[in-house]
Amino acid sequence: MEQHDFLVALVVFLIAAVVAVPVARRFGLGAVLGYLLAGVAIGPWALRLVTNVESILHFSEFGVVLMMFVIGLELEPRKLWALRRVIFGYGGAQMAACALLVGGVAALVGAPWQVALVAGLGLALSSTAIAFATLTERNLFGTPAGAASFGILLFQDIAAIPMIALLPLLAAGGAEAGVAGTSGAAGWLGAAKAVGVIGTVVAGGRYLVRPALRFIARTDMREMFTAFALLLVVGIALMMDAVGLSMALGTFLAGVLLADSEYRHALEADLEPFKGLLLGLFFMAVGMSIDFGVLMQAPGQVAALVIGFVLLKTVVLALLAPRFGIARGQWLLFALLISQGGEFAFVVFGVAGGAGLLPARTEALLVLVVALSMVATPLLLLAYDRLVAPRLARLARRPDDVISPQDNPVLIAGFGRFGQIIGRLLYAQGIGVTVLDHDPDQIEFLRQYDFKVFYGDATRMELLESAGAERARILVVAIDGMEDSLALIDSVRARFPHLEIYARARHVSHVYQLKDRGVILFERELFEGSLMLGRRVLEGLGYDPTHARSLALRFRRHNIAAIDRFYPHYTDQKKLVSLARQARDELEEMFRQDRDQRRRKEEEDWS
Repeated sequence: MEQHDFLVALVVFLIAAVVAVPVARRFGLGAVLGYLLAGVAIGPWALRLVTNVESILHFSEFGVVLMMFVIGLELEPRKLWALRRVIFGYGGAQMAACALLVGGVAALVGAPWQVALVAGLGLALSSTAIAFATLTERNLFGTPAGAASFGILLFQDIAAIPMIALLPLLAAGGAEAGVAGTSGAAGWLGAAKAVGVIGTVVAGGRYLVRPALRFIARTDMREMFTAFALLLVVGIALMMDAVGLSMALGTFLAGVLLADSEYRHALEADLEPFKGLLLGLFFMAVGMSIDFGVLMQAPGQVAALVIGFVLLKTVVLALLAPRFGIARGQWLLFALLISQGGEFAFVVFGVAGGAGLLPARTEALLVLVVALSMVATPLLLLAYDRLVAPRLARLARRPDDVISPQDNPVLIAGFGRFGQIIGRLLYAQGIGVTVLDHDPDQIEFLRQYDFKVFYGDATRMELLESAGAERARILVVAIDGMEDSLALIDSVRARFPHLEIYARARHVSHVYQLKDRGVILFERELFEGSLMLGRRVLEGLGYDPTHARSLALRFRRHNIAAIDRFYPHYTDQKKLVSLARQARDELEEMFRQDRDQRRRKEEEDWS
C-alpha cells in the first residue's frame, strides 16, 4: 500500500509540474512561481492530493543540496578565495543590517527581546533556491548584482550553522543546563565532530573521490557514474546533517574541491536532471506549507507582516547595493532578488519553537511570512520587469543626437559586427556613409576613426530624414532585432519609397518576411561564412580545393533555389515540410551522383 501511495504522490507531483510550470512560463510568470502555485493547488488547503507536507519538504531539500554541489563545481578554490570579500564583507553587512532592522522593529512593536532576536536573525536569511533559480533563469550570475547575491547567500548558509547551534542557549533553561557542566562538554564534542567531518570531506575530495571517479569511468557504464555521483552528494549531505552542519554547505565544499577535476562536466550533466526535479519539488513543498488556517484567522495581520518584512528588507538591500559595487539601474533588482525569507528560516524557527523561545502561534506566523515572501518574490520581479525596468531604461537612455544635414549616398542602420564590415568596405573606397546606432560606447569609439556615426533609434523617420534619407540612394538595414528590422523597412517603404533597401537576414523565416515586403537584396548573416568554413573542412580532409569549392557552390545554388521554391508556401506548414523533405532527397541524390562520378574518374585514372 505504501508503494502505491508513493506512486500516486509521484504522479500527482509530475502532473502538477507539467501543467502549472508551462502555463506560468506562457504568461511570463516564471518557473518558480509555477511550482509554488502547483504546490498550493495540490496541498492540504486546496485539492488535498498531498497532505504529508513536512516529510515532502525535508526530502525536497536535497534539491537545494544538489544545486549547491553543482554551483561548487563551477568554482575552483582560487576563485572562491578571490570572492572572500564578497562573501564575508557583503554577506556580513547584509546579515547584520537586516537582522538589526527587522529585530529592532519587532522589539518596538512589543515583542520580547528573545522573539525579536530570533525573528531578526531568521528573517535576515534569504532563499538560496529561489534566488539562484532566478539568477540562472535571467542569466544574471555574471553581473555585479548576481555576484553580490551569490556571496551573500553563501555567507548566509555558513552563518545559519552557528545561529541554529546557539539558539538553545537563549532558552530559559540554557543557564541551568550549563550548571551541570554537561553542555560545555557536549558543545566541544559537537565542534570536534564538525571539524572532523569537514576535514573528511576535504581530504576525501582531494585524495579518495578522484581515484574512485577514474576507476568508475573506466568501466564505461554511465549508469554507475550517475549512481556514484548521487552517492557522493547524498553521503556528504548525511554526514554533515549527522553533526548538525548544513548539508548544502557541505556539498558546496565538495563541489569546489572537484571544480578542477576532469570529471566536472560529467558530474554536472548527470546531476542536472535530478537537481531540476528536486528543486521543483522543493518549491511545490513550500507552496504546500502555506498555512491558510493561520492566514484566514488574521489575514490583515499576515498581510501587514509580509508587506512590512519584504519592504524593510528591500529598502536595506537597496541602500547597501551601491556599497556592493552594483550599478544604479540594478539596485532595486538586486534588492528584490533576495528580499524573501529563506529555507533555513524554517529550521531556525523550528529549533527556536522547540527550545521555547517562540510561542506556537508566533512560530506559525513567522513560517507563514517566510513562505508567502517566497511566493511574492516572482510576482515582485514580474512587476519590476513590466513597470520599473522599462522606465529605468528610458531614463538611462541618452537623447538622440542632433544630426546636421547629411548628403551621403548610403545610410547604414545598425553598426554591429555585420554593419561594420559593410561600412569599412565602403569607407575604404571613399564612399560617403552615414551610420545610425544605439550603442553609445561603440559610437564614441568609431568617431575616433572619422566615421559619421550618430546615436539614435533608426526606426524613427524624422531621425532618418535628418540623416539624409531624402538624398541617399541606399539604406542598409543591419540592426539586430528581426521585428525592429521589419518595422523599419515598412516605415521606409511608406516614407522614402525611392530608397533601395539592402537587408541583413537573421534566418530563413526572416528571409520570407523580407520577400513579403519586396526586399530582394539581402544576405543571411551566417550562411556565407558557414559555407566557406565547410569548404575549409573539406580541404582539411584531403579534398582538392577546386573540388571543395565546386561542392560548396553547388550546395549554395541548391539552397537558394530551395528558398525561392519554398517561399510561396511558407505559411502552409504541411506543404513546407513536404517540400523540405523533397529538397533534402534531391540534395542527397545530387551528391550521390557526384560521388559516383568521382569514383568512376578515379577508376579510369588507375586503369
